[in-house]
Amino acid sequence: MINEEMMNNRIGRNIKRYRTLYNANVGTLTQKDLAKRIGVSVSLIGGLESANIKQGISIYNLYKISEVLGISIDKFFE
Repeated sequence: MINEEMMNNRIGRNIKRYRTLYNANVGTLTQKDLAKRIGVSVSLIGGLESANIKQGISIYNLYKISEVLGISIDKFFE
């Protein structure tokens, strides 16, 4: 069974993965750009991507990230 910390790490790792794919295929999207577009702090995005944050992310913000990156929200849980 997956615990909360493992899920947060998986989500953060996938945010980084899909942001990197976005950069390769669409155009540059920095952590700062992503944070600004969804209305959160850069430290939240950076913390999630580096697994240095324990608070996780709301479903609403995860949905907004999926919209910016042009992917289905379920991709973050794979």
